[in-house]
This record gives sequence, C-alpha cells and structure tokens, in this order.
Amino acid sequence: MAAGEGWHTPARERHLQPPRGEGMAEVIGDFSELMGTVTNGLTLTFSASSIPLKQRWRNNGLSADFLADYVTTFFPKDEADPASLARQQDIRSAVAYIANELLENAMKYSEESLAVPTTIQLLLVPDAILFSEVNRTSGERGEAFLGFVRALAASDPSEMYLRQLERAGEDGGSGLGLLTMLNDYGAKLAWRFDTLPDGSSQITTQVRLDI
Repeated sequence: MAAGEGWHTPARERHLQPPRGEGMAEVIGDFSELMGTVTNGLTLTFSASSIPLKQRWRNNGLSADFLADYVTTFFPKDEADPASLARQQDIRSAVAYIANELLENAMKYSEESLAVPTTIQLLLVPDAILFSEVNRTSGERGEAFLGFVRALAASDPSEMYLRQLERAGEDGGSGLGLLTMLNDYGAKLAWRFDTLPDGSSQITTQVRLDI
C-alpha cells in the first residue's frame, strides 16, 4: 500500500463544470463521474431523520468497522504467510480510518433541516479501494468547507498538517483527518461541490487508496 507520499492538486485541476440541472459545480482533484454509477461494491445510506446528527458519533465508528471488515474478505490471510496477515491488517486499518473520517466530516458539514440522506460508497478495483461520500449542507457551511479544500489544493499537505495541528485548540484541528489520509495513507482525494437551486450545497468527496 502506498503511504507517505505528498499530494497536491494543480490549479488546472480546479475548475467549474456545467451544472447538474441548475446551479454550478466546482471540481477539485481527479474526480470520477463514473463512481456514482457503479453497481458492484457496497453503499451505506444514513437517513437524516432517523437519528439526530449529534448522536451518530459512535454509529460512524461501527459503520466504518463494518466497511473495513467487508473489505478484508477480499484479502484473505494465509496462515503460512505472515505477510498476508500484515497486509490484511494494514488494509483494514486504512479503510476503517478513512471511512470514519469521511462520515465524521459529513456530519460536521451536513444540515439536518434539509432531511437529505448521507451516503458512502466503497468500491474495489484491481489496484485500489475507492470511496465516495455524498452529503448535503447549507450554502454557508458548504462555502466554509470549499474554502478549506481550495487551501488544501494550493498547499503542501505536510506543511498544512503542521499548521492545522498548531491551530487544533482554536478550531478543533479542522481537516486533520483528510490531511492524515494524504500524509499517512498516501490516499488521493477529489471533490465536487454542487450549488443547488435552493441555495444548499451537495458535496461529493472521493478517496482513492492504492493497494
């Protein structure tokens, strides 16, 4: 599994795209439009009305562990090969961490009053594990997260991690989970921000974890 590699999104990868219906969309990173249409894999949907958002912290961890356990079935361990067990454990740990951070980030930037489900999709391809998380939020919260993503795209992730770590007491270390995905797991991230006719924002976060 690739790890420790830096990640940077050149300005040319940050652009506006034609809207889905009405409104505008901004894409940052190597975003794949095909991921949402793939039927094989695993998708979890979280209803905005079933459980109050602030009560889902523990559920996020359970859901992330479920996705991680699901993935390990495709990487069985061989008792005669200790390396296979280590690889399985590394993959499980990475998937659990990334899924949990995506769900917690969605919670932070979701708007319960919109009553729109949050979804997370996991897909296995020959050389990678792909994640796609979609949530809806208010225009104000969407702009705040977009500002962070723009800053991330223009920064060295290692340097930005240190800056955010120093500010952890001020804003809870905003974005440290995403930065850890880049710095510690060698993941590749991309986003699509759709501004919808009602003024809300639909945020799609994609993560590619090479294996």
